[in-house]
Amino acid sequence: MAESGGCSAKIPPKELEEILKYLPLPCDPNILVNVENHDDAGVYKINNELALVFTTDFFPPVCSDPYEFGQIAAANSISDVYAMGGDPVIALNIMMFPAERLPVEAYADILKGGFEMASEAGVRIIGGHTLNDFPPKYGLAVVGYINPGRIITNSGARPGDLLIVTKPLGTGIILAGQRLGMVSSNDITEAKRFMKFLNKSGAEVMRRFNIKGATDITGFGLAGHALKMAKASNVSIKLYLKQVPLIGNTYQIINEGCIPGASFRNLDFAERETVLAPDLEYNLKMIEKNVEKATELIKKIRNL
Repeated sequence: MAESGGCSAKIPPKELEEILKYLPLPCDPNILVNVENHDDAGVYKINNELALVFTTDFFPPVCSDPYEFGQIAAANSISDVYAMGGDPVIALNIMMFPAERLPVEAYADILKGGFEMASEAGVRIIGGHTLNDFPPKYGLAVVGYINPGRIITNSGARPGDLLIVTKPLGTGIILAGQRLGMVSSNDITEAKRFMKFLNKSGAEVMRRFNIKGATDITGFGLAGHALKMAKASNVSIKLYLKQVPLIGNTYQIINEGCIPGASFRNLDFAERETVLAPDLEYNLKMIEKNVEKATELIKKIRNL
């Protein structure tokens, strides 16, 4: 049930941008951040000292173990609050579960994994909603606190800023390689460890040093999320891919031709507004864009 799990199950970013054009935006002076810049979460002002950060995220399984799936999905949902510089506080479970195809123990293990990850983040899960659906899907709707004057958004990047990546790349590539039997158990364990590692410390560092711009890198890849930040901030972003850390044997897996299908859609979104250095190594292009290995596409990239 992990064939198209995680953020690879998202609607492609290009199509998502089109859909969001039809979303009405409410007019309220207390709405400090909405969907206009495709930020990680919405922010609503309560008073001069307090605002609420609100987000939701859920996806199909990224692994076969239901407990680990619950952990990973919960960490992913909570991360959007951290990306805004907020402190997550409460959450609701979002669960789609095929009751007639899986034992109830699997359901319980998913919820247990989510509960324990939320507890580690200091988040109290106070309810939720379940539908009968296949494949299973799990995530959280999360509310956090933030000072209205200290919100970190994807529109906060400025000329001269340095871009810091807080985790190595490669989870999507390694999970795709796992399905094809191309990766080691060490790489799989390391990828899962990073997916379960809360971004709490990153948020604390951002607040300590008064960082203004940030975003959470998930399903749209490094290039896709960097492009969204660049457009929201009205800047250009330069990526030095040889300096970007990778998990385990990510580079070798790409070199052997294992490139996740969702990456094709990310390339389609980012390629028109991305300039690649002529001497950039082909495999690093693939890691940045995370594109599907299709003959016509490869020819197109090589001609850039």
